[in-house]
Amino acid sequence: MRLFLAAALLSLPAALHAEPMSLDEALRLAEARAPELQARAAGLDAARSSAIAADRLPDPKLDLAVKDFPVTGPDAGRFNRDDFTMQVIGISQEFTNPAKRRARALRANADIGVAEAEQAIAAQDVRLATALAWIDLHYAKKRLKKLDLLDAELDDLQATVTARLASGAARPAQALEPEQLRAQLADRRSALIADIARYRAQLTRFTGDTAVDTTGDLPPLAVDGDALRAGLAALPLLRGYDARTLAADADTGLARADKRPDWTVNAAYGRREPNFGDLVTVGVTIDLPLFAKKRQDPKIAARASEATRARLDREAAEREAEASLSADLAMHQMHDEQLANARTRLVPLAKKRAQLDLESFGAGRLDLGTALLSTLALAEAEVDALAREAEVARDAVRINYTYGETRR
Repeated sequence: MRLFLAAALLSLPAALHAEPMSLDEALRLAEARAPELQARAAGLDAARSSAIAADRLPDPKLDLAVKDFPVTGPDAGRFNRDDFTMQVIGISQEFTNPAKRRARALRANADIGVAEAEQAIAAQDVRLATALAWIDLHYAKKRLKKLDLLDAELDDLQATVTARLASGAARPAQALEPEQLRAQLADRRSALIADIARYRAQLTRFTGDTAVDTTGDLPPLAVDGDALRAGLAALPLLRGYDARTLAADADTGLARADKRPDWTVNAAYGRREPNFGDLVTVGVTIDLPLFAKKRQDPKIAARASEATRARLDREAAEREAEASLSADLAMHQMHDEQLANARTRLVPLAKKRAQLDLESFGAGRLDLGTALLSTLALAEAEVDALAREAEVARDAVRINYTYGETRR
């Protein structure tokens, strides 16, 4: 019973939203539930936690030892016969050179920047995928509705054919032609229904709503190419490259810091047999980087080369973003022009032709097959216009969410 209640409670959030949702609500749910974003948030928390200890000194070390204990000779195994044997307790503290500590702190901060950029990129990808799935589902449902309307119109056409058959004005074979068109439409319906299921599954994948559906209209999606070009430097992708460049610079600084010695302070107290005196030891250990040309310098050169590569990768990524934006804007303009052509010319012409052919068929001046083909062409033109409208919306979402402000 307890397991059943636990399962019910876990499924409660999804059940609360098991209803049609607007685009804004779908995006909100995706941001709250997508596991990718939760994983990136955990990574960012890890980077921030690691940064706390990045520039701290190492922990002190406790030294416990028995020194100069005889194991051979006449005093073997005895603590009180040899004046050199003693029990030692000591402590040591390593002092990392300040340059190295600063470089470690810079590296940790760069890791935070990388984690933040990765989180922003993941959020951008989730919002984009969610919005595209919502748009695809929204327009697939509208195209299916167009086919349903055409199927209803075929009922009226079937009635006309039946009346003409009764009057002897039509051949018996013509009664089958509306059903043939319905069979063609059935294939299109099956494909659309499969697409709707696929888009709904994709939307469920990000929102966590197992009964997800769309409602409302698509909000206006304006594309400002100049503003997008001006803001390219703020893209999460490029911010990630900037953070990796800082990390490479910090690694170079860390390699240079290895040429400066670390040093360790240690102190110890040695207890001996009471007949002999106790001893105190205090000392300093200093690293001696005497062979820099064979050890530190090659590492410095390697890290510097990696920093140069990071800068060039960033420049290449910026050029790629600029080129991709220009290409996407060109495609968006083409799709927008094609949509305008469909709305102002293709659909009105197909509608006028279908109307004229049906009137000619009703008057007995045109065969039924030609009239049906005109009706089918009209349906195809209307469905194609919806597909073009969906492509324009997809373009706008993809461009704005990829190159511009991703939070709406």
